[in-house]
Amino acid sequence: MSTLLLRLAAPMQSWGEASKFDTRDTAREPTKSGVIGLIAAALGCSRTDSEESSKWLAKLKDLNFAVRVDQPGVLLRDYHTAKKLKDKTSFVTVRYYLADAVFLVGLEGEESLLIKIMEAIQNPVFPLYLGRRSCSPTGRVILGIRERTLQQALEEEQWQASEWYQRKKSYQAKLTIVRDAKSSEQGTFLKKDLPISFDQRNRRYGFRYVSDQANALYISTPQSVAEEPTECDAMAELED
Repeated sequence: MSTLLLRLAAPMQSWGEASKFDTRDTAREPTKSGVIGLIAAALGCSRTDSEESSKWLAKLKDLNFAVRVDQPGVLLRDYHTAKKLKDKTSFVTVRYYLADAVFLVGLEGEESLLIKIMEAIQNPVFPLYLGRRSCSPTGRVILGIRERTLQQALEEEQWQASEWYQRKKSYQAKLTIVRDAKSSEQGTFLKKDLPISFDQRNRRYGFRYVSDQANALYISTPQSVAEEPTECDAMAELED
């Protein structure tokens, strides 16, 4: 098996998982349904339950999925007012976002399928966004295909956090990994995050087993960044 790695970073992201009515939430990391939606947009799949879209959705659901939280970001609560076109009465909506977050997403499957996904993301049919249309990705999205299992690829890939965030960590960063799991594994839970249909008239999701491993990986910070010497040594000047 091969693993395709994506870097998902933006000033704001929002990965809804239980949004209802006037409150729009966000998960603390990208959801599988959200990433599949991003890929489907890149491939040019329609939201309607067409035969072509259903075939792609079936293939994408079977990919083994995981997220490494390289930079968790900050939860933001945004205040909105809205009203219908012919109605003068306004109502309040609450929307949540993740600010300054960076995630490493891994998709494990057949290499031929991963190549098609990679090419589609590099030349998307529809615009890409991280959960909501206002959340466009920044920087490089595709990191490439690794001839590794999903777990190996996440463990070996370079830390993707912003340089300013890396400077805050003196020696080690403790990274969380959230991944697909088997029902027989201990410590797993069910999450309603498996897309069945993206049709806005009949949007449906199924359940998947998830393992949320806090501090699953320790990454050493570059000492050249964390302990970079200054150009001017005041004590040496005094000795002269």
